[in-house]
Amino acid sequence: MLKIYNTLTRKKEPFQPRIAGHCGMYVCGMTVYDYCHIGHARVMVVFDTVARFLRHSGYQLTYVRNITDIDDKIIQRANDNGEEFTALTERFITAMHEDERALSVLPPDIEPKATQSIPDIIAMIGTLIGKGLAYIGGNGDVFYSVSKFANYGQLSGKNLEDLQAGERVDIDHAKQDPLDFVLWKMAKPDEPAWQSPWGLGRPGWHIECSAMSTCCLGNHFDIHGGGMDLQFPHHENEIAQSEGATGEKFVNVWMHNGFVRVNEEKMSKSLGNFFTVREVLKAYKPEIIRFFILLSHYRSPLNYSDEQLNEAGVALTRLYTALRGLNPVDVALNAGYVNRFEQAMDDDFNTPVALSVLFDLARELNIAKQANEAEKCLQLAATLRFLGGLLGILQNDADSFLQGDADAAIEQQIQARIDAKKAKNWALADQIRDGLKGQGVILEDSPDGTTIWRREA
Repeated sequence: MLKIYNTLTRKKEPFQPRIAGHCGMYVCGMTVYDYCHIGHARVMVVFDTVARFLRHSGYQLTYVRNITDIDDKIIQRANDNGEEFTALTERFITAMHEDERALSVLPPDIEPKATQSIPDIIAMIGTLIGKGLAYIGGNGDVFYSVSKFANYGQLSGKNLEDLQAGERVDIDHAKQDPLDFVLWKMAKPDEPAWQSPWGLGRPGWHIECSAMSTCCLGNHFDIHGGGMDLQFPHHENEIAQSEGATGEKFVNVWMHNGFVRVNEEKMSKSLGNFFTVREVLKAYKPEIIRFFILLSHYRSPLNYSDEQLNEAGVALTRLYTALRGLNPVDVALNAGYVNRFEQAMDDDFNTPVALSVLFDLARELNIAKQANEAEKCLQLAATLRFLGGLLGILQNDADSFLQGDADAAIEQQIQARIDAKKAKNWALADQIRDGLKGQGVILEDSPDGTTIWRREA
């Protein structure tokens, strides 16, 4: 049975959908004012993999991932560029979809935009005001009254007393309480705005997701996902808004993927260790990037470095090398490996363990090749491709993967081996050498430390 770690209860729980055989999943998507970075790539790949496995497990899944196409950053960037905000967002939505396709991320079933959901957002705010959970502030903005929602803090484990104690002394006279957050912002000159019962304005970020998720999946649905950084206050505020408006439980299972770190520091623009997907794609094949993301459990930190990506490239090459020369069609799968893979994924989508099953499979496939066991080779190869497909990998032709951009990739791996030797990481150096040998590439080290290579005859 599938078990998922629920951030709300802080434990793994058997997954019990609201409606047997069905699943509704909402994931917070991108704010489209710039190119996607590796953190966005992780959200895309993680929840694409979750969606693939849920469907494999027999669930009729409705996967919703929104687009935030109006907020302060978007307005500021459009103003800086001297362009309409819609031109900016459409350009970066197109770029996001290009990155998504490169990483073999399947499109969500529904992809609502905030700007297309304004009537639903206004309706929800109106309901909250009617229930006394929201009010018009001194500056005309509409605010949610946090103190009036009894369970505020249940997701993040925070309580109102601690939050209030941690607030700045500075008082925003527009609010009744420093913790209250904005639902509707009054229009400023030359900003995009929509008509509402409270005057021209635009929605706050949190209310957008509450309106989009409930309109697409209903007041109460199965899974809500996103990055760990959204747990508080964004997801906490979503619960308050949605449950306050509908009077129903909002979400059963909350899933949060871990942060991306760069050389053991959290990736951020302020630290200057910020990488877009496009930058990384210039140096690495997209499948290597996806594979690298899957090597870590989704809830764990993901440490980005060239060394980690090089190791991922070597490991993925081993799997493709095992598949070389084998193109099985309509072959029965190896039930033992399928069962082991499913057990790993049923344990909170444990992709590192699932990948270890693929490496065991590849090892047995190589042994069967050496023994010329043709029928066994075809079954193992079919199983390897099938299980790889559930993770969104190993769907390319093996020769094309191994030979495409071959010279550049080989030089890259040779440099990685030289770096490993300088760092006295002999195990990694040997691993890279053996991986290249598996591709038919022979390395010859010279006395002065340089390395030349040739293809095996």
